[in-house]
Amino acid sequence: MIRLYSNENFDFQVVQHLRNLGFDVLTAFEAGNANQRIPDELVLAFAISENRALLTFNRKDFFKLHKSVPDHAGIIACTYDANYERLANRINQEITTAGKYLNRKLIRVYRPA
Repeated sequence: MIRLYSNENFDFQVVQHLRNLGFDVLTAFEAGNANQRIPDELVLAFAISENRALLTFNRKDFFKLHKSVPDHAGIIACTYDANYERLANRINQEITTAGKYLNRKLIRVYRPA
């Protein structure tokens, strides 16, 4: 199963739904990395050190990081959706479509129009 790390801006309700789908999700809060103004580069470095794909709403910054630090366990950049279960299901679908490994992949998850 894909291991995930949610950036501190990521909604915990989505994390709960992902856990219900069977994902191993570590949050920034659980890792002791919240409310510290940790730079995005270090957020990604932590995810890499834990061999976890990063979940974030901070799309533009992590698109850039994907280009400059391509050797990561995956970046899943999402547009915000207040329907947390629907967002979790779309993330699950995109991960399933991406295959068994997310290494070096940037996955974009968009809110339906």
